[in-house]
Amino acid sequence: MIRPIASFSRLALAALTAGLLAPVSIASAEPDAVALFAEHCATCHAASRLGGTGPALIPQTLGRMRGPVLETVIANGRPATQMPAFADTLDTGEIAALAAYLRTPLAEVPSWSAEDIAASREMAADYTPAPAPVFTAEPMNVTLVVETGDHHVSVLDGDTFEVLDRFATPFAVHGGPKFTPDGRYVFIMSRDGFVQKYDVWSLQEVGRVRAGLNSRNIAMSHDGKWLAVANYLPMTVTILATEDLSVAKVIDVVARNGTASRVSAVYQAPQRKSFILALKDAPEIWEIATDPNAGPYYDGFVHSHEAGMKEALGAEEGLFARRRIAIAEPLDDFFFTPDYTNLIGASREGDRGVVVNLIVGREIAELALPGMPHLGSGITWMSGGRRVMATPHLKEGKLSVIDIDTWETVKTIKTEGPGFFLRSHENSPYVWADVFFGPNKDAMHIIDKETLEIVKTLRPQKGATVAHTEFTRDGRYALVSIWEDDGAVIVFDARTLEEVRRLPMRKPSGKYNVWNKISFSDGTSH
Repeated sequence: MIRPIASFSRLALAALTAGLLAPVSIASAEPDAVALFAEHCATCHAASRLGGTGPALIPQTLGRMRGPVLETVIANGRPATQMPAFADTLDTGEIAALAAYLRTPLAEVPSWSAEDIAASREMAADYTPAPAPVFTAEPMNVTLVVETGDHHVSVLDGDTFEVLDRFATPFAVHGGPKFTPDGRYVFIMSRDGFVQKYDVWSLQEVGRVRAGLNSRNIAMSHDGKWLAVANYLPMTVTILATEDLSVAKVIDVVARNGTASRVSAVYQAPQRKSFILALKDAPEIWEIATDPNAGPYYDGFVHSHEAGMKEALGAEEGLFARRRIAIAEPLDDFFFTPDYTNLIGASREGDRGVVVNLIVGREIAELALPGMPHLGSGITWMSGGRRVMATPHLKEGKLSVIDIDTWETVKTIKTEGPGFFLRSHENSPYVWADVFFGPNKDAMHIIDKETLEIVKTLRPQKGATVAHTEFTRDGRYALVSIWEDDGAVIVFDARTLEEVRRLPMRKPSGKYNVWNKISFSDGTSH
């Protein structure tokens, strides 16, 4: 049944409160935080605390509001949202008690079944697919800007940088939006597990569904038919049909030894026609096939591999068949070589990377990468006739440059502080590296691809966080975020490094050019 978006909040609240977990009570709490939540919060956030019109209020999703910030949000509200201020309604003791209650884990891990997901699906009643783009801009040069300041996305013409549309997203978008291979549709996910489908040609929302309760990211299948959602809560991976957001499959993530695991992230491996899953709590990597002819993959012993023989245990084959790759310890934050033959995962200690060959299904090398590498932002390019990859480090001011054929460190580039994002383009001679953390967060380093030297440091706004570069389709312009609530997207000439234009935005985080993403442009992380 197709229901209008306008009825979303009522239906989502009903779905979440039906049969789910009752609130956790805190013994001898004074004042009564449970009663305060029921009176002031449950209408928007659900009696289960798992979210309704407002986000889930559980420790897994409140990590982004640390320390006294949660009390501040309760007291003062949240600008540009429906979250009201309670400073005139609740005293400081009541606010503190309520915040402590929200930080308390749920008594049990709630479920979120295929039936729950299906019941949450909302399709826009007024959506009409356009036969051609409703704008004159080049559709392959459209760039989406995620504005986390007020939970919107701006759709930019990549030639004129005019805003074609600006639409509301679910609360707290997380992970990069994913486009269908033709670039027409984009899918956006929130930390509360909502997945939104938007038609770039029509400039309209198509619908949304809640695929999990606390989710990490999404990945698009090689053929554009399936969208995988990595979930922390519950411990599942949800696979949706991209056509109508219906549930194709919900897979419980349980390791071979019986350990249930959260999914740190899911990635598309287009050449392999599969999804790759990083497991948070188990020493395994999962590969889930998006090819109907995949497999068979065996969990148990194989007596014979001869044609026609079936003497094996735990075989899975066909669409969504799962393959396990055993590793020494859980790995996070994957980087893939361009042919998706090898991945590098970060160790939990944050001091090294482990190379896993996906063909043979085992670890083949280890890299010394102290300072907590941010491999998910790693990029590759040609330098000195060889292909290298580089990764920033979250705890040290440096970039590690590695030869991906020999796995040797080519160079360590010192920066003005720990960075978060790297970007380049096949038509640019430079790598753009931000300094996301520390006193020099307003710096953007420009690095020559051949010499591997910093040739210039941009400081477009003193004291502001400058981060996340994206290029236009042809690489002529580089778009950089001023990552502040009263921020901007700054357009630079990628050759002269001069500022061309400044577009006011509400805390613009990621920027995603359609062509660069669907073509897996060189210098773009995926």
